[in-house]
Amino acid sequence: MADTDPMNGGRRRAASMADVARHAGVSSQTVSRVSNGLTNVDESTRERVLASMRTVGYRPNGAARALKYGRFHTVGVIMFTLETLGNVRTLDAIATEAAAADYTVTLMPVPDPTMGAVSGAYRRLSEQAVDGIIIIFEASLLDRVEITLPPGLPVVVIDSNAGSGFAVVDTDQAQGARLATEHLLSLGHRQVWHIAGPTSSFSAGHRADSWRTTLEAAGITPPPLIHGDWTTESGHRAALELAARDDVTAIFAANDQMALGAMKALHELGRDIPSDVSVVGFDDMDESRAFWPPLTTVHQNFRAVGRIAMERLLAQIEDPDDAPQTTLIPTELIVRESSGPAARR
Repeated sequence: MADTDPMNGGRRRAASMADVARHAGVSSQTVSRVSNGLTNVDESTRERVLASMRTVGYRPNGAARALKYGRFHTVGVIMFTLETLGNVRTLDAIATEAAAADYTVTLMPVPDPTMGAVSGAYRRLSEQAVDGIIIIFEASLLDRVEITLPPGLPVVVIDSNAGSGFAVVDTDQAQGARLATEHLLSLGHRQVWHIAGPTSSFSAGHRADSWRTTLEAAGITPPPLIHGDWTTESGHRAALELAARDDVTAIFAANDQMALGAMKALHELGRDIPSDVSVVGFDDMDESRAFWPPLTTVHQNFRAVGRIAMERLLAQIEDPDDAPQTTLIPTELIVRESSGPAARR
């Protein structure tokens, strides 16, 4: 055990590498090799050194190792909000993948989606000694500029039109919206109305564009777009207007929360789901299977988005010349009871 330190009020001083070496009967150089994970140490010696570290209470100095080997084993995450389902699940996947790779995560929320806020967060994370940064964009930048960051740190961007020079990982938003719209058309619906997310959202924009393109490809003129803000309340408000119209037989909501609000409005106005109106959501949140009726929705693999984003970042950390690429994670249509054949009129 480490001795007490008379210069520090008699409290026990921190165990040193020399303490471990004495306890294990090896050189300080051998302790250093074990501490830094080097492989040129006999396995029995390694186990003896590790046991001595535990016995004397020695904790390797991570900062010192980072300065010596140029690696901090910490990544930063910049994001605008933790209020959306996708962001929370993606962050959880990043943290899980980071822990598996022996990395920690430093979260840096930014107050508003501007390039200045992103640059400030990037600078602060750089000063905190991280090996790379993942940026999760839910909203487009208010100043409508592409991401521009100083060179030096590997960066991966999630859910954004990041421009060239950055690795991007995202759900295939266009594929998901196409699957939802085509599903409703295949059931005989002559029109599909869309409750979109906010105009500031990249994902909402991609879904709305794909919905519109899918209808046009089927020879259908898209109806006016109705925007919500991802909340159940906004879906309810939008659907109160739609539910009052007899010609509305199919609604595609840009997320499950707004789909839930739409279903509430339909129930309130006596419209049966799906006999009168079919409803499809997007996300496949855990609760969607418990909606009444259970919700047909587009499944997003948030875990894969977070995992692959972390993998791409680690690849850049290991190899600074690793070429940036865009990776789209496929979606899947989950058909449940909220969608059905169009009623004959």
